[in-house]
Amino acid sequence: MAICWSGAEPAQALLNEVKKRAENCIAQGVTPTLALLCVGDDPAAAGYRERLLGSAESTLVAVKTVTLAPSSDEKTVRAEIERLNADRSVHGILIFLPLPHHLHGAEKALCASIKPEKDVDGVTPLSAAGTYLGKPWGFTPCAAEACIRLLDYYGFDCSGKKAVVVGRSAVIGKPAAMLLLEKNATVTVCHRKTRDLAAQTRQADILLTAAGSAGLIGAEHIRPGAVVLDLGASWEGETLAGDLQPEASSLTAAYTPVPGGVGAVTSAVLMDHVVRAAETE
Repeated sequence: MAICWSGAEPAQALLNEVKKRAENCIAQGVTPTLALLCVGDDPAAAGYRERLLGSAESTLVAVKTVTLAPSSDEKTVRAEIERLNADRSVHGILIFLPLPHHLHGAEKALCASIKPEKDVDGVTPLSAAGTYLGKPWGFTPCAAEACIRLLDYYGFDCSGKKAVVVGRSAVIGKPAAMLLLEKNATVTVCHRKTRDLAAQTRQADILLTAAGSAGLIGAEHIRPGAVVLDLGASWEGETLAGDLQPEASSLTAAYTPVPGGVGAVTSAVLMDHVVRAAETE
C-alpha cells in the first residue's frame, strides 16, 4: 500500500531545530534576517511568500520585503541587490524568480551578483560549484536539499538505488541529481528531449519529478514499489497540481503530495540557511 510522505513532519522537526539556533544567535545580539526581493507583485509567488513568512515567524527569523516596480530595469535591480549585499543586518537574500519578461536575459547575472555568503537560495555560481563538488561553498538550492532531507527523515537509503530525475533546471533537477549521487544513488536525468520517458522512469527506485507539467507522470511511468518525490507545481484553475497523476500514486511504495510535500520542507531549509549565514557572521 502506498504511503503518503507528508512534508509537514520533517519540516516541523527542522524548524524546531532552527529556532533553537536562532535563539542562540539572538542571545548574542544577532537577529537572523532574510531579505525578500520582489520585482513586481506576481500572484503566483504569493503562496510561496506567505509560506516563507510563516516559517520565518516560527523560527524567529526576521524578514525584510523589498518590492520594486514591475517595470524596473536591470540597473535598478542590481543597485538594490548591492544595497542588500552591503547591509550587515541582512544575512540572506532571496530573489523571487522568474523576473519579469524584460529582465529574463539579465536573470543569471543578477543572481550571480548576490554575495555568496548571503546566497541562501543557492543561485550563485559558487553555490553551484559547491553543490557539484560536494564542497561547503555557498548554499545548496533549497528544493533540491529538501528532497534529500525528506528521504533521510523517512529512513530511505539511497545507496545503490536507481534514481531518475525528470527536469534539468539549475534550481531543482541538476542539483538534486548531484545530491543523489552524493548519497550513492545511480542517477539518470531526463528532460523534454528524452525519448520514451516512460522507459527511463520505469527503471527508477527513486523518481524525482520537477517538470511542472500537471499529470505528466502516469501509471506507465512508474515501477511498482518506487518512491516518487513530486516537485511539480502547476495551476489548474485554482488548484495546485503536481506532475504525478493522483491515481498513479497507488503503484508507489511512497509518494509526496502537492501541495504539502517537498514544498513544506523547502521553506524550512531556507530558514536553516539564513540562520547558518547568521551563525557564520
